[in-house]
Amino acid sequence: MRGFCLKSLKFGASRISIVVGVNVNLLRFFGSQPVLSTSRYPTFTTSGYQLLRCLSKHRIYDARNLLDEMLPGGTSRSRTVYCTSLVTKFSRSGFVDEARLLFDIMPAERNVVTYNAMLSGYVQCGRLKEAMALFREMPERNVISWTSMLSGLADAGRIDEAKLLFVNMPEKNVVSWNAMVVGLIRNADLENARLVFDKMPVKNVASWNAMIAGYADIGRIEEARTLFDMMPDPNALTWTSMVSGYCRVGEVAEGYNMFQRIRDRNVISWTSMISGFTWNGFYEEALLLFLEMNRTSGVAPNCETLISLAYACAGLRFSELGRQVHAQMLIQAMQCDDYDGRIAKSLIYMYSSFGTMPSAQYLFDNFSDDSVLQSRNCLINGYVRVGDLEKARILFDAAPSRDKITWTSIISGYFSVGLVLQACHLFHDMPFKDAIAWTTMITGHIQNEHFYEAMHFFLEMRTFGVIPLSTTYTVLFGAVGAMAYLDHGRSLHGMIIKTQPGFDLILENSVVSMYAKCGELRDACKIFLRMTSRDDISWNSMIMGFAHHGLANEALQVFEAMMESRTRPNSLTFLAVLSACSHAGLLDKGLELFTLMTDVHGIQPGLEHCISVVNILGRAGKLEEAEKFIAGLPFHRHPAMLGAILGVSGPDKRSLGIAERSGKLLLELDPMNAAAHVHLCNLYASNHHHLKEYKLRREMLVKGVKKVPGCSWIVLSGKVHMFLCGDSLNPEAEELLISMSNSCCG
Repeated sequence: MRGFCLKSLKFGASRISIVVGVNVNLLRFFGSQPVLSTSRYPTFTTSGYQLLRCLSKHRIYDARNLLDEMLPGGTSRSRTVYCTSLVTKFSRSGFVDEARLLFDIMPAERNVVTYNAMLSGYVQCGRLKEAMALFREMPERNVISWTSMLSGLADAGRIDEAKLLFVNMPEKNVVSWNAMVVGLIRNADLENARLVFDKMPVKNVASWNAMIAGYADIGRIEEARTLFDMMPDPNALTWTSMVSGYCRVGEVAEGYNMFQRIRDRNVISWTSMISGFTWNGFYEEALLLFLEMNRTSGVAPNCETLISLAYACAGLRFSELGRQVHAQMLIQAMQCDDYDGRIAKSLIYMYSSFGTMPSAQYLFDNFSDDSVLQSRNCLINGYVRVGDLEKARILFDAAPSRDKITWTSIISGYFSVGLVLQACHLFHDMPFKDAIAWTTMITGHIQNEHFYEAMHFFLEMRTFGVIPLSTTYTVLFGAVGAMAYLDHGRSLHGMIIKTQPGFDLILENSVVSMYAKCGELRDACKIFLRMTSRDDISWNSMIMGFAHHGLANEALQVFEAMMESRTRPNSLTFLAVLSACSHAGLLDKGLELFTLMTDVHGIQPGLEHCISVVNILGRAGKLEEAEKFIAGLPFHRHPAMLGAILGVSGPDKRSLGIAERSGKLLLELDPMNAAAHVHLCNLYASNHHHLKEYKLRREMLVKGVKKVPGCSWIVLSGKVHMFLCGDSLNPEAEELLISMSNSCCG
């Protein structure tokens, strides 16, 4: 999905360099923008202000005298026009009571335009009772009067009265028809809006735009597209509605195709596409498109543009760029006009995502309404992310109201620091528990290695009639696979088959991975082959399953099939096949795959890949080559790398020198490494260096180094029985063996 966006934006650089370029160029752009005026209020003359003051204080006599001085000479009509313009100006500026006083005392004759100006003032500020009273007493009404009243009733949700008024209108023009269509759409009556639209004798571009936007806004994009294709001459607003509609339903590619066809793009068009990318998670594309907007159109961003960029920066964790976006908002004084709090919400979310909690807290304290749950939840999540659970709890306790996100966030926070009991107490106090809350409890217990408690919560979730999410099952399958609890895995799989209408890709991958980790490779293959679509995780699960169980040839066959399917391998894929080659002693194939990974697929080898190569070389007896290979690596002194070459060192004298060098360096870095001590002791003993062995064992005793004993466990009757190497016979062992025998025979 991302490929089409980057390709169609026509940037030739690589993905990484593009992102870096975004940062630099955006910083340059934001540094060059002018300060914009934020005044939204009309200016009055000195006389106008004086008249407004007199009217607001009900000094009617002074107002009349002042009005006489202000009125121009000439005809009565010119005086009426002047008074009407003052009524309009006052009412549009929010001074409706003063406008009404002026309307009542105006010395000039009131005509239908004057009445309409006053009526419009009432309607715009939602004072419908006074508007209706004025409408009834009007000596003369024209189509503007009727349309204004119609719009007011529809905007107030009194759609039935608006319909009746529309039916009784003596005259209708295209504006009246449009007002009725828009009113019905705003009141969620799209079907009747379409009937009115179809009956319109004449349609203009506003008619088409209203109907298309009505469909697009609620996700009925196919119907919107049908109307769009029928429209005689779509304008930029029409195209923008379609772009927003496609992005709203997740069809970002089609939205971008529509955007590219807009001839005269304005800031709304650009912002619509930038927002579409952002809300669908294409953060890089949003920033790249903003660069194109700046470079090719010279259109300055508006408030909505910068809000979208703030969320995009949060998604990419571009903290420096996010601060520049905030700075631009300050330059344009946008926070002063943040009447709906959306700017504050976006910035709090952004800084919380960065973990810059002092900035997020400052914005919350100074620019956000304390009752805004979204911002409070962002702060709680931010504090949880940086590990400051105390401040997260203070915010939680001080919340005037809490929603499911608030509760779930703080519960996750307690799990993240291992405070399972406190998380459970909060969960039990939670007034409304949905599937996400239950899944959080299950996930939290699994993260803290309380598998059976997690299963208990899963069964309790089912008892309460809460339907598990795909994520719930995915988490449980991951735990089952990690613990190799095959019986639990089969039970869960059977439950899904009976209750779930279908499997999504993530859930199918988790089932395949579970069976593969539990050693049931035949079942894993059956599910894998039945999958309608596969991604890199699907292939990796099968390759790792075969590799971990010593089936190197099968792992390599799946890898070849993956290449034929044109699924791009990643670092985990190569780690699995290299591990398979290591276990099977496939020297040439392993080195070939390592070269393929770096030279053909451009994947930078990590520590685990290099350890696999060392294992491959060491098990083939090429210890000198392994030592040379390590010497050229940037992490040649890493304890895991040194431990790898020590582990593949054989008991022969030829490898003793390499083992000694690696072992001594490893013990300098990790003096308490028990495995290194034991392995060196064994090498010394096999080569008859008993004095060195004695000294090393003495050193282990002085330092208190102890070998970690091997561990085995078995699940029987819902209980885990664990055995350590060197344990004396468990008193319950005989009874346990009898139970196992009976279970197997049964």
